[in-house]
Amino acid sequence: MTGAEAVLRGLRAMGVECIFASPGSDWAPLWEALAKDSAAFPAYVSSRHEETAIAMALGYAKATGKLPAVVVHTTVGALHTTMIARAALHERIPMVILAGEVVGFAEPPSPQVGRQWLRLLTDLGGPARLMEPCVKWSFGLNNPAILPQTIQRACQLAASAPRGPVFVSVPTEYLLAEMSGEAPPSALPALPAVNDSTLEKIQEVLSAAKNPVIITEEAGRDPAAVEALVALAEALNAPVFETWQPCYLNFPRRHPLYGGIITENEAFNHADVVLLVESVLPWHPPGSIVDKKVLVLGEDPLHPRLPFWGFRADVVAAGEVTGALRRLAKGLAKKSSSREIKKPKIPEGPTAEVARILNEELPAGAIVVNETITHRLDLLRSLDRLEPGGFFEASYGGLGVGIGLALGAKYAHPDRPVILAIGDGAFHYNPVVASFGAAQEHRLPLLVLVFNNAGYLSQKLDVGMYYPQGEAVRKKSFVGASIGPAPDYTLLARAYGGHGERVEKPAELRAALKRGLAAVAKGQLALLDIIFPPV
Repeated sequence: MTGAEAVLRGLRAMGVECIFASPGSDWAPLWEALAKDSAAFPAYVSSRHEETAIAMALGYAKATGKLPAVVVHTTVGALHTTMIARAALHERIPMVILAGEVVGFAEPPSPQVGRQWLRLLTDLGGPARLMEPCVKWSFGLNNPAILPQTIQRACQLAASAPRGPVFVSVPTEYLLAEMSGEAPPSALPALPAVNDSTLEKIQEVLSAAKNPVIITEEAGRDPAAVEALVALAEALNAPVFETWQPCYLNFPRRHPLYGGIITENEAFNHADVVLLVESVLPWHPPGSIVDKKVLVLGEDPLHPRLPFWGFRADVVAAGEVTGALRRLAKGLAKKSSSREIKKPKIPEGPTAEVARILNEELPAGAIVVNETITHRLDLLRSLDRLEPGGFFEASYGGLGVGIGLALGAKYAHPDRPVILAIGDGAFHYNPVVASFGAAQEHRLPLLVLVFNNAGYLSQKLDVGMYYPQGEAVRKKSFVGASIGPAPDYTLLARAYGGHGERVEKPAELRAALKRGLAAVAKGQLALLDIIFPPV
């Protein structure tokens, strides 16, 4: 057995079903191993850009809860993955990222490698040093004898709480080497349960609360947690709010206890107890609410990767969330008093109209991926027909993830329609041609909705906020805020065998959506360029 075969066998033994890849020449031994016996190894999904590959892994992991692997080129390829690896680190999405390396530089008895390895592709400390800030564990393999155990360990660490991405650099010399055996059998760890005494403290406070409120941003990562959260909210008769940037569908948006997506602190005015369930930023600034008891529940509730958190926390419960919610709901006596939940009014405007039409036309089982920024709140407030597991936020500080994430969700659920809402600014940050190529190659049709306001509205708004009487506002000249001349985005979809259409007026949208969804149902990529008032 070669080292390359040991990598593939080790991943498969630890439950990895898919490898998302955009590798370079350092992985030739892996390709040879796949040519020998691909049926015995994880599925190998190649793409044409490292960011596409890792974004697909991110979408796949979010959509399935399974552990993926990512294979990329050495150094420069690994660096391409760092933005999305950082997002996975903060969002606690497990994955095993592998890059190649050369350690012998063709000096005998090392195997022959090209000149580029010494001239172009080598850094002190190797790829593992470059990746270290963006993953929870980074290791440059230093002995071929421990390769099988290292792959096993990487999978275990990725799946351990708090979950997240890990990185291993595997020298080409070790991929070529003969292995003496496989690692002994070993299992992935389960998430730890919340401590009983801590859960009892939360239960006591909630039982005594007169006006409890629940806040969440990421509970819906496990679709089963949504049902458990509904049971708890109904037992408490407590409203459930999502704040600013919900990353999943966390609570049914047509449920009478759903309070909507909030951006201001008015939802807390009459609360005496606030339960935070997988919530990173429940209100802003953190020190603005100190007069209420705050209960914190999450897999990693104090967010140690953030330099500052600063929220009041009277009880902190760390552990697996779905089971904790079920136990809380079961242990609470149901409160009988009725409460009127006032949901934020959806403002009128072009985005709200587009979102309303999209909501009405959503097919059953649709998955929506969002990478809009200034359109996001108006869009999400109108999408009330989505089901648990049917929504994923793409941006976590960095843009350029949306198309790949949507492809990963489609790979995970090939029978479900996947719709990507993306701003024209974010669209330019994505590796579009590589991602559309992957959609065509692997038959992963998406409906891409480009929210085209011909610029970067957030950039313009920030200038106006800091300098309301400044020269930019007075002259109506905002440097770098426009995207022009306007490209024809529809041609990009057509270049990859897809359907492209420009939508000039809201009245044209409904029919265009139907045509786009029909193209997707036939296996084609579809893109609608939806025109908004320009920035």
